[in-house]
Amino acid sequence: MSLSQRWPSTLLVGGLLVGLVVLTALLSLAWTPGDPTHVDVSQRFKPPGPPWLLGTDQLGRDELSRIMAGARNTLVVGIVTVLIALGVGVPLGGVAALYRGGLEEATMRMSDVLLAFPALLLAILFAAVFQPSTLTAMAAIGIALVPVFARVVRGAGLQIMHQDYVTIARTYGSGGVWIFVRHLLPNVSPVLIVQATIAFAIAILAEAALSYLGLGTPPPTPSWGRMLSESQSYLNQAPLLALWPGLSIALSVLGFNLLGDGLRDLLDPKLALRRVQDEPAAVQG
Repeated sequence: MSLSQRWPSTLLVGGLLVGLVVLTALLSLAWTPGDPTHVDVSQRFKPPGPPWLLGTDQLGRDELSRIMAGARNTLVVGIVTVLIALGVGVPLGGVAALYRGGLEEATMRMSDVLLAFPALLLAILFAAVFQPSTLTAMAAIGIALVPVFARVVRGAGLQIMHQDYVTIARTYGSGGVWIFVRHLLPNVSPVLIVQATIAFAIAILAEAALSYLGLGTPPPTPSWGRMLSESQSYLNQAPLLALWPGLSIALSVLGFNLLGDGLRDLLDPKLALRRVQDEPAAVQG
């Protein structure tokens, strides 16, 4: 059996792209070709080639070093954003599934209110009230994604609550916290993993958009979105300055989306069963 038959192709491609981003971010912690914040105007707009493999920008900064440092910033934003969404959304969804009635209604209506504000709009609102920063962007995007995780946990949790093993646990006096940790959370974890990868892609795109608008990561910290915004004024002189950050954003978002699709195909019992049933036919063919 080939690797592509055992693992979905989307998972392999997505994992490769995400691995490339993670490896670049980790490498930037220890080494970059140059100082990503060092300004040398005499070396501005240098074309790709030694010693600047991707060239230099309008201030003479090494473009490759800035792309590598930007990958680190992108991963930090994605990780913190998803942790905020998981840390708030999962307990809210669990409460809604475990305790029906008024508590469930209040939780879901609060989620509806948050869903009315897209991640980007909420982040702009936060930036208007507070000082624009990476922390502000992460908090706003994370809060905007809370209803997504709350609804996922509630929807899957309602089905689990009707299972016989949960009824037996309640009969023997198990509390809501025990049922949540022992039964609900393990059963919804595959769905949460898939949703987390998709939320990661949304967070990357939203942070890049905020930085592009000047409401995200402030200078001198390299950010792909701000690099793309700064390069807009020099498209005639150095069009490659827009290509590198744009390509980095596109590949990162594509990688996490493909990874999420692949994990869904791998972890979904129905899709996994269908894949197993198709393997004998593929071997015979």
